[in-house]
Amino acid sequence: MSDNNEQAVATLPEEDRPETPEEAQPEPKPDEEPPAKMEDVITIDPEATELDLNHGRVGKIEQLEPLVNLERLYMRWNLIKKIENLDHLTELQELELYDNQITELENLNCLVNLEMLDVSFNRLHKIQNLEELTKLRKLFLCANKISTIENVGHLSNLTMLELGDNKIRKIQNLESLTNLTHLYLGKNKINKIENLDQLVKLECLSLQSNRIVKLENLDKLVNLTELYISENGIERIENLAENKALETLDLAKNRVKVLENLDHLACLEELWMNDNSVSDWNCVNVLAQNKKLATVYLERNPLAGDATYRNKLKLAVPWLTKIDATLCR
Repeated sequence: MSDNNEQAVATLPEEDRPETPEEAQPEPKPDEEPPAKMEDVITIDPEATELDLNHGRVGKIEQLEPLVNLERLYMRWNLIKKIENLDHLTELQELELYDNQITELENLNCLVNLEMLDVSFNRLHKIQNLEELTKLRKLFLCANKISTIENVGHLSNLTMLELGDNKIRKIQNLESLTNLTHLYLGKNKINKIENLDQLVKLECLSLQSNRIVKLENLDKLVNLTELYISENGIERIENLAENKALETLDLAKNRVKVLENLDHLACLEELWMNDNSVSDWNCVNVLAQNKKLATVYLERNPLAGDATYRNKLKLAVPWLTKIDATLCR
């Protein structure tokens, strides 16, 4: 909404005066409250371009027919079970249905101008019925029960895809998403980095909390600036020769014993290596080649038990500004 209030926004009905503490009654528990009806939580303004119904306990999408100018619809934290009654919202660009009870992606074909769709924290098992959403740029489907990456190949304008916290076992069917810059696949069941060669514009890749044991198949991702791959089973830092643009490398909570193959990462600013098995101080000296390195996490490695750990690390890399979340003096 602009400072001059030129943009029309649908608002909630005006509330009565606040109760005093003496008048206030305890609110019923959430599970005792029935879902709210749309007419109880919305005042219809046909000129509205934005509608915020977050936390409204809405049980059904309905009675939005007059809002033909709507561009942004936010319905987070409700009790919606089905995507429906949106056919007339052809100008819609953003749709948020985060944290509801939705079991299927459906009835979206008329939303041909949609650029952002968020159906995270629902009960989806399958990616489907997105065929007409060719303008989609951001798709958020984290924290569902999706097991396969599929039916997204036509979304060529997609720049961000969030599929974290699902049941995905394999990276696949992403080859045509050549405009993708951010890919989030953390907290799945993936055991191998693969099928990413065509994603040459990728800048951020997140693969935390999977079952990956080897750094590999990243050589085509020359624009990658952030790689998050903590909480896996990786034993060696390797195969990053072509990832010279890396600024953040997160390898925390793996099985790495040696700091190696990092000297060519001239842009590296943050290195997260806490909770690994690094014990040899000699390998720490390789970080002296990383002149832009500002933050290093090495806590809970064997070498961090040294009483002079911070001093030694600062001597090896004098330009560090932060060690293990503590600023250097």
